[in-house]
Amino acid sequence: MSKWIEITTTEEWSRWRSDPNKRPALIMKHSTQCSVSADAYREFETFLAESAPTDVDYLFVKVIESRAVSNQIAADLDVKHQSPQAILVRNGLPLWDQSHWHITQQSLKEAVDQHL
Repeated sequence: MSKWIEITTTEEWSRWRSDPNKRPALIMKHSTQCSVSADAYREFETFLAESAPTDVDYLFVKVIESRAVSNQIAADLDVKHQSPQAILVRNGLPLWDQSHWHITQQSLKEAVDQHL
């Protein structure tokens, strides 16, 4: 089972982004006040428990509590912010992103399998 790392500050995001040895990452942006986001979160957790590769970083951002981080990710990756949102990143570049009901265990697995 893979585990996620919560990013709560822009400094943490900058450290991850500037690390020359960083692995690919799947970023999950989650709203703690949205039922659609709660469903996407459950799909993300199921993916991590059942089929996530271990050579990927899984980053988690609560968009309300860590709005500055969420906004910085959107700006740095040039990906329009949505919530919930999953973004697959390799070498600092977004390869895939999806939002709302399109975040499923299957879509996450397919994205990782196809792009990494």
